[in-house]
Amino acid sequence: MRLDIYVVYLLLRLFGLLPLRVLQAVGAGFGLLALRRGGRMARYTKVNLEITRPELDEPARAALLRETMAEGGKSITEIVKIWGAGAERALGLIREVRGEALFDAALASGKGVIIAAPHLGCWELLNYWLCRKTPMAILYRPPRIAAVEALLRKVRGKLAPEQVRAEGAGVRTLYKRLAAGGTVGILPDQKPREGEGEFAPFFGREAMTMVLLPRLAARTGATVLFSFAERLPRGAGYRIHFLPAPEGLADAELPRACVALNRGVENCVNIAFAQYQWHYKRYSADNRPSPY
Repeated sequence: MRLDIYVVYLLLRLFGLLPLRVLQAVGAGFGLLALRRGGRMARYTKVNLEITRPELDEPARAALLRETMAEGGKSITEIVKIWGAGAERALGLIREVRGEALFDAALASGKGVIIAAPHLGCWELLNYWLCRKTPMAILYRPPRIAAVEALLRKVRGKLAPEQVRAEGAGVRTLYKRLAAGGTVGILPDQKPREGEGEFAPFFGREAMTMVLLPRLAARTGATVLFSFAERLPRGAGYRIHFLPAPEGLADAELPRACVALNRGVENCVNIAFAQYQWHYKRYSADNRPSPY
């Protein structure tokens, strides 16, 4: 590990001693400050809320924008606790798991499990919980700074998932793991590269949607579950949710499967709407006008 990355690790350990409530309060303040400054994060969030919540009047949408920006700030600072406290201590912040029986049944079936985890709540904590239950591989894109991978391995410790690159060899690894009855995790709302997705409605407007997850489900027969770690109020901890996949997600007709995939993400987001990563340019595409 590079010296500067090791210093970051030590700082994470130090600030990880702070209460979660304090770290999230600081993050909420950062999020509201970003809203006042009107940068890209605030602009993209505002556009996405206009698209996804058209029924709200201006005061209600402004209130939702403030809440969403505050939650976005929390998602940045709470990672200090999740990484800095260590995986086992971080798991102590989980107060409830809803739908755990769905996950246990999927594991017991031996047919493989695909965890579709949207950009919602605290997905790093969800990784810890899943890896404590079973070995898992996650599809990822390498960080721009290669040395950050060493930091991630250090903070995750024994509960680190196998990281599989989003490329040909990595996808084959996912197929093999599922065929052997294993578990893989995928971000179902990650915007795919050009030529690797289908347009499907997401909160009433078409968005480019990945086809990899439906293809994995169709070809392996694995059980697909949607999951996320909901942030509880006032730093009280987290609640993990497991939801069944909507009908049609493993359909051979990819447009229909992508509709079901986005519906599954919507079902999760509607539980904790403001905790979704609404500053993500979900509705941009290379061959269509951008709303941003």
